[in-house]
Amino acid sequence: MAIAERCRDAAEAELAQLYTDTGIDLSQHPAIMTAEELAPVIRRSVGALAQDRYRNQGIPYVKMGRGIRYARGEVARYLMAHYRTTIEAG
Repeated sequence: MAIAERCRDAAEAELAQLYTDTGIDLSQHPAIMTAEELAPVIRRSVGALAQDRYRNQGIPYVKMGRGIRYARGEVARYLMAHYRTTIEAG
């Protein structure tokens, strides 16, 4: 199996796991997203994403010239790493 195929399979597995655990389906979104494309998906404003970048927090991003891009795989990994469930006290 070629390296590219293994990477693609691993990325698809991460997206499937994210959907299973959280119900968030990133598979329908571009592999590389702008802040404007990402914000509604994760229910944050573009300004909140900008603040995260300013504070060196939040989802990893790539700066291309003046543009900011988020890789779908990085978004999935970030959401999985920060996913919390609440347990009802009994």
